[in-house]
Amino acid sequence: MNLRRQLLLISLLTLMLPWAGCQFIRETESALREGQQRMLSGTAQAIADSLAQFPDQFNVRPRNSREESVEDQVYGHPLVFAPLIDGYFDDWPLFDQSLASLDADGTVRYAVGVHLQSVFVYVDVKDDQIIYAMPVEHSAAGAGASDAVELVTIGHAPASGGGDSPERVSYIFAAEAPGRLVASRRNAEEGVDETRITAQWQDTAEGYRLEAKLPRQLLGGALGIVVIDADTADTAGDRLASFDGERPGRFVARSPLLQSVAAGYVQPDVRLIVTDKAGWCLALAEDPSPVEESQAAGVAAGWMRLVYEALLASGNEPELAEPDPSGREQQPYIRRALNGEAATSWFRSRRSGRAVVAVAQPVWSGNVQTGVVVLQQGTDAILSLTNRALARLMNVTLIATLLVAASLLGYASWLSLRIRRLSSAAERALDDERVRAELPSSQARDEIGDLSRSFSSVLKQLGDYNEYLRSLASKLSHEMRTPLTIVTSSLENLEHEPLTEESARYTARAKEGAARLRGILTAMSEASRVEELIENAAPETFDLRAALASTVAAYADAWPNRQFLLQCGDDSVPVHGSPELIIQMLDKLVDNAVDFSSPDDEIVISLESEPNGAVLGITNPGPPLPERMRSQLFDSMISVRPDDPGKHLGLGLFVARVIASGHGGTIQALNVNGGVRFEVRLPKA
Repeated sequence: MNLRRQLLLISLLTLMLPWAGCQFIRETESALREGQQRMLSGTAQAIADSLAQFPDQFNVRPRNSREESVEDQVYGHPLVFAPLIDGYFDDWPLFDQSLASLDADGTVRYAVGVHLQSVFVYVDVKDDQIIYAMPVEHSAAGAGASDAVELVTIGHAPASGGGDSPERVSYIFAAEAPGRLVASRRNAEEGVDETRITAQWQDTAEGYRLEAKLPRQLLGGALGIVVIDADTADTAGDRLASFDGERPGRFVARSPLLQSVAAGYVQPDVRLIVTDKAGWCLALAEDPSPVEESQAAGVAAGWMRLVYEALLASGNEPELAEPDPSGREQQPYIRRALNGEAATSWFRSRRSGRAVVAVAQPVWSGNVQTGVVVLQQGTDAILSLTNRALARLMNVTLIATLLVAASLLGYASWLSLRIRRLSSAAERALDDERVRAELPSSQARDEIGDLSRSFSSVLKQLGDYNEYLRSLASKLSHEMRTPLTIVTSSLENLEHEPLTEESARYTARAKEGAARLRGILTAMSEASRVEELIENAAPETFDLRAALASTVAAYADAWPNRQFLLQCGDDSVPVHGSPELIIQMLDKLVDNAVDFSSPDDEIVISLESEPNGAVLGITNPGPPLPERMRSQLFDSMISVRPDDPGKHLGLGLFVARVIASGHGGTIQALNVNGGVRFEVRLPKA
């Protein structure tokens, strides 16, 4: 891992500071929320105790009464204004979720609303064939086979004896055609037109819709909705009802008394819901002033919103905090209260981030549970998005963290660049012919400057030592020539003196050793002479192909036991340099190829032209080069001949490299199939 990534990871540790602050604020908010829940629980308990004196307002069934299913009951939604009776639902102040279904398929959907002293009914029926009523069938004499909607209630109708007794009453809506229609009221004894009911029948692409308005006094404490689907005008239709059995379920609506009492307990930013034992909403009161969320608008938008959502405790689903559109509250915490257990919950608004605390408290009248009181209150706790101080804290913290991370990343990049430049300069200093001790950052007064100065000192000593080794051969050659000449002349003079046989043998051996020493000194000084020749030679442009042709022919005469093959094209290959030195370089390479090959082996000398230069190759069969020696093969005093290392000083390939470098070229040794290939690349003229 490089230095920039290390410092970047270290800079991320600064995020622990805002994280610790957020953890502290979150714990504080949790404590405040729990305290607010306890306060609301006490308030809800007090309200529940005060509402316990109105058991008759909670739809409590009398003792020994018939068990009634909650699904049979019909709820009357409170309407803030009266909709127009036109057969459309879009002008009702209700949501589409407020529509209930008579079946699982949603063939019949309906809604019942209450406004002042009027009851509004909306029924949407899917029917592929509408059977209208005949005029005679629509009269009060009786009902025929037609599509119709029937409202069933248990009310008080005039009895034959002059008294009032509860009985079943039906209001039948059977249209002769789309438009206004007159409902028919029927009981056990008679059927008459009910002109106090306003109704509208509206055909749709999937069936029909019915919208009606009834006076509240026409309905008793029970209400059922029946849809009659006739197949033909001569046969009775199927009946789909909102209740099972003969009697309709209870008609549940808001209680004016409970609504008035609940309104007296409303405080700012508080919602109070009162339900019966089944969960039907009997009263709902809340602070009419809208919640101020403008200060959260800037915080809750954009990428900052994602940051806050990651930090905040999410709470429960925010939809559960809103009253149920169906009118029946069945949220989990309310269901617990409906079962007689006080419950608490909290929610967080996705729009504003404000927390909403909710409590549900059972209402007991004696030992009978009559309903539930639900209290919901918004809170501007510390971690709410509406808190401007938190927004400023998070903004400043995030900006500071980003600045620290960017600063550390920039510093790491600058530091990494200095180290990389120092490393590259050190590598280039060792790759050149002469060691360069000048390194970057040597004037800096920090640790990298100290390191650069230390490297420069080491490289300077290494360069001095390398220069000493380079000049050692010429110095030894120059200093040893005079003593060697004296020894050689003394041995030659000694040969003219009378010697014994043994003395003559020793004299000949000494003379042979002196000649060998003279050859070594000549080879040692050859590299220095080549460097001087390269510096003093007058370069010229010549055809390398023509020079190779005559030289390879001379090699065949010099080594008759080897076969030489020249591979080159017919085109000339112009090269700028010294022909004598390049031929001398070729002599060294061919001499090396002859030494490592066997009699009758073929030595291939090739010349290839490239766009940027020429490639001279010498390939000979023989043992491959050791991998560890390939990089040192062209150094001075290096030899890989294991048979007789004393005869060869390893200066031939060194001289070849000096000549190639002096002409701006390169030389390398490669292992090929069955032998070794030396390649010299020379730039074109």
